[in-house]
Amino acid sequence: MHAMMQEQIETKLKNALEPQHCVVENESHLHGGPATESHFKVTLVSPQFEGEPAVRRHQRVYGLLDDELRGGVHALALHLYTPGEWQADSRVPDSPDCRGGSA
Repeated sequence: MHAMMQEQIETKLKNALEPQHCVVENESHLHGGPATESHFKVTLVSPQFEGEPAVRRHQRVYGLLDDELRGGVHALALHLYTPGEWQADSRVPDSPDCRGGSA
């Protein structure tokens, strides 16, 4: 199951949000502990986000990935844009350092 988590996340997001740009990066190797598929960064550009505040965009993605978040995904960094926002500034911030759930 874990070996395909990145592809599973990408497929779900593409099917539901029909993005113009979608990159799902496995950042698990940047974090402490055993190497797993548990930390991801998602950069997604979708016209479906037009008129939606950032909180609503995040809620939509969390809802789509509910199974993955319950099944092993520990961290999900979301960078969600409309096409106009992406065209204006396509710099994606680095994900924060993992504190291992102990802080």
